[in-house]
Amino acid sequence: LADADLDPIIAEYEEHIDRRAEELLSEGKISDRYADEPFDHRLISICRENNEIYKELDIMHFRGRASFEFLINGNLLDMVEGLVGPEITCSPIQHIRAKLPADTPGGGDPHVAPWHQDAGVTWEEADPHFILTVWLPLAAATPENGCLQIIPRSHSAGLMQHHIKQGLGTVIIDEAMPQNEQLTLPMAKGDVLLMDKKTPHRSTPNNADTVRWSMDLRYQQTGTPTGRPFHPAFVARSRSHPETELKDYDEWCRQWAEALEEVKGQAIKAHRWEVVK
Repeated sequence: LADADLDPIIAEYEEHIDRRAEELLSEGKISDRYADEPFDHRLISICRENNEIYKELDIMHFRGRASFEFLINGNLLDMVEGLVGPEITCSPIQHIRAKLPADTPGGGDPHVAPWHQDAGVTWEEADPHFILTVWLPLAAATPENGCLQIIPRSHSAGLMQHHIKQGLGTVIIDEAMPQNEQLTLPMAKGDVLLMDKKTPHRSTPNNADTVRWSMDLRYQQTGTPTGRPFHPAFVARSRSHPETELKDYDEWCRQWAEALEEVKGQAIKAHRWEVVK
């Protein structure tokens, strides 16, 4: 992808962080706006004093216009179409992640993911269907700041047994872990990883002094279940019925706000596995 594809997202987040930093400074919650710091560092300085901003940043909570427009970006969907086909639904499993250094109070761990398959974090309804994971950095992802590791050519083994470990998340059980070689994937801004939902992967800790900004999105053939029926999917591209494509940013925001409100307080189990200590 080109800078022109990604820079609107970065600018939107920079503007939000700048506005929130100004608010936190006026409330006496931080000592500086850190306005001169670059995109891949400023959030660290702010969150080391106050991490209120951190929980606001994921795509379904922030709901930025540039983020929505990227979900239907033509250059991105051209890549997706080569694997999914011409009738493309954007899954609600979509994230923008700002992985902070591990020593940042309250910030380092939520985006450190153990070995898992994306097929393992959907309901069983999606098991028979192909779902494509699209992972990309908004700034350099390195071994130092927590890039992805994958186990290539292991997806043909199918869905592996997972469990949910408290404090760690959904993880492939030790006995089911494939013995294939593990591959570390440093990526630059503009790089894109297209991954089968059954490819085991993990995200390593951020031991650098930069934010590992990234997006992970899912696309699939329209009409197939997403495995997250309680969150909104939408038609991103349709060659046969283009009138079904969602192009309305306000409607996308409305659907997410309504869905999040509906599930509030409900004991919906997004991940299917048993919890172990």
